[in-house]
Amino acid sequence: MRILLVGAGGVGAAFAAIAARRDFFEAIVVADYDLARAERAAADDGRYVAAQVDASSADAVAALCREHRITHVMNAVDPVFNMSIFDGAFAAGADYLDMAMSLSKPHPEAPYEKTGVKLGDEQFAVAGDWESAGRLALVGIGVEPGLSDVFARYAADHLFSEIDELGTRDGANLVVTDDDGNEIFAPSFSMWTTIEECLNPPVIWQDGEWHTTPPFSEPEVFDFPEGIGPVECVNVEHEEVLLMPRWVECKRATFKYGLGDEFITILKVLHTLGLDSTEKVRVKGVEVSPRDVVAAVLPDPATVGPRMKGKTCAGLWVTGKDKDGAPRSTYLYHVVDNEWTMQEYGHQCVVWQTAINPVVALELLARGTWSGVGVLGPEAFDAVPFLELLTEYGSPWGIKEL
Repeated sequence: MRILLVGAGGVGAAFAAIAARRDFFEAIVVADYDLARAERAAADDGRYVAAQVDASSADAVAALCREHRITHVMNAVDPVFNMSIFDGAFAAGADYLDMAMSLSKPHPEAPYEKTGVKLGDEQFAVAGDWESAGRLALVGIGVEPGLSDVFARYAADHLFSEIDELGTRDGANLVVTDDDGNEIFAPSFSMWTTIEECLNPPVIWQDGEWHTTPPFSEPEVFDFPEGIGPVECVNVEHEEVLLMPRWVECKRATFKYGLGDEFITILKVLHTLGLDSTEKVRVKGVEVSPRDVVAAVLPDPATVGPRMKGKTCAGLWVTGKDKDGAPRSTYLYHVVDNEWTMQEYGHQCVVWQTAINPVVALELLARGTWSGVGVLGPEAFDAVPFLELLTEYGSPWGIKEL
């Protein structure tokens, strides 16, 4: 297996650090628009080489694949670049993995009721081409989407006879401080992506169809395990809701995230001021995207680890009937402590938790344990080998009856 890793930011660098401890691949080309950043990530292992790439160019991605005889392209950049990397991998005859799907576009007349272009629609539209070519595009294989989708497959196969709701619930008690120990606002993940998913109309699967709702709707308090505790969660647009119902039968699918009042207020203000826009505006003779400016002035998520404390939890709350037909309510989860990931890998817990899942998936593909063609989500594969290997990596998952 020869892997092209596109993106050497927080998640990409964590991916490189995790993969360096495994032996399932021959080589990894770490590519980024910023060659110096790629070189830093590539220093983890002698099997790594660094390269410069323009992720917005399918031709550039394809050329790099051909130059290095790449078999698998791992997309670790913001989803705005998904289709160019996706198309470049296909053109070069490589398999493809990403951690977020192609972007959505709200319904032009009824954005908070009806779906427009849904997350992943562009990729699923060409699933037949990938299948005919005998190539695999494994989409949404980060932590969310990704691990929660694996949990959905596991719940359907081993825990439930009938599923009412697949409810992804993510929360954390993470705190970032400045040099004086004062708590500061510093997102632990890409701000560009966070704005995209939090301000777009959230999608809900209900009784056989998708519909939308206003951002931050249906607040609920969810009690997260391992000391995190109660966190208010709200509806957010996310890929799980678009993936799970394609392979797992359920009456309802939702995604709710524990953002917190401060974060929600900031996002609403950004939207009110138009600072969430990706359309370029001219400022003193220079064209810039307001959202790019917001992301640029905030701390880089890859750098906040040493000043961050707490745990992050990703999980799936499943309700329905157990294998004997009795009511069941179960939370399957994965908790990661920032102190542990910083000490063990030198990367903060949110990016590390996102990065470990595609490494596990690639190892399963290299072994032949997972295989397939077309555009597939994690739900299309057997969950047990994935969860066993995740535990072998030193990051066990948990299960809690509610």
